Amino acid sequence: MLLKNRLFTPGPTPLLPAAQTAMAAFTMHHRTADFRALYMRVLADMKDFIGTKNDVLIVASSGTGMMEGSVSNLTSPGDKVLVLTAGKFGERWRDLAKAFGCTVELINKPYGETFTLDEVKQKLTPDVKVVFMQANESSTGTRHDVQGIAKLVREKGDDVLLVVDAITGLGTTHMDVDAWGIDVIIGGSQKALMIPPGLAYAAVSDRAWKRMETTKNPRYYFDLRKERKASAKGESSYTPATSLFAALGAALDFVRQMGNGDVAAGRKALVDNAELAAEMTRAGAKALGLTLFAKSPGAALTAINAPDGVDSSAMVKEFRDTYSAIVANGQGEMKGKMIRIAHIGYYDYMDTIGILAALEHVLAKTSGKPVALGSAVKAAQEVFAKAQSGKVAELAGVKS
Repeated sequence: MLLKNRLFTPGPTPLLPAAQTAMAAFTMHHRTADFRALYMRVLADMKDFIGTKNDVLIVASSGTGMMEGSVSNLTSPGDKVLVLTAGKFGERWRDLAKAFGCTVELINKPYGETFTLDEVKQKLTPDVKVVFMQANESSTGTRHDVQGIAKLVREKGDDVLLVVDAITGLGTTHMDVDAWGIDVIIGGSQKALMIPPGLAYAAVSDRAWKRMETTKNPRYYFDLRKERKASAKGESSYTPATSLFAALGAALDFVRQMGNGDVAAGRKALVDNAELAAEMTRAGAKALGLTLFAKSPGAALTAINAPDGVDSSAMVKEFRDTYSAIVANGQGEMKGKMIRIAHIGYYDYMDTIGILAALEHVLAKTSGKPVALGSAVKAAQEVFAKAQSGKVAELAGVKS
């Protein structure tokens, strides 16, 4: 049969066609009035996409670049920081903080688990300067309690900052950045915004800007104060990824259309879409007798344990070779133990049903055991039908 390559990985994610067209047609120079107008429009829309009134910065890098920038700008050598880690990307916070000479206090949970508020409260001592965490640990599919942890941090006053890697959390998780008191929240272009890798963005609070005036760690490219000053004039400090800005503008227009002209409403619709696709996928996996890796699963992706005796690498290979569908294997010590199927960004009902139908065949092939074809798809359809009926009932209530 004809094979269409399809990404089901948590980044890069499938590209929005309008964004691809915008990139291909873009020829604007970055030090012109036209580009400055685009730049300012994108920054304004990004505030609505993130859901913040704080300054938003966009730089040419992967999300890890903005993670590094948050550490270098908000800490001094010797500062005590609290890192919450339960996966590969929590470990990245740990390693970044150590690289910049911080004294790192860890809450280290097994992969697939999350943190209790009591654990965080005990470690949140008066000498902690910054708390670093993930909204969604994409190596395990686990969602963390950002709201609960933010509440604990804010109870300590303005002397402690909260930095959240929401690279796969934004666009898949409902968050109230300003009301919760998140000081820096970080995203990446290749996730929910449906464009290629190359742009990292962050919303930065007044508390964080104030902290930057006293911190001593070295910074140059990722000097956020310099970037803020340039952004106010519709420019970046250094050469921006111009075609990606065109793509980002198109992606934000798409989100606006999802919200009937309102980017914030479109953001909600995008999150709801991811939540529904995730719920359908979890139901389909369970119908096949499979188990989930995460104890608190998020909507960016679903991590599914490989059955006993099956190497998930074989499952990944079968998805690719037979269906041209690219799913993610486990990372590090989890390689061979799980597959990860993404729902972040440009995924819909047909994508979800299709990958579950393929999963049925992949499971039969790699396990050598019979699989009731249609069982995963049926379970997912039931979830979708229930959601649709609830939506119809809600609309009827509004009309009445």
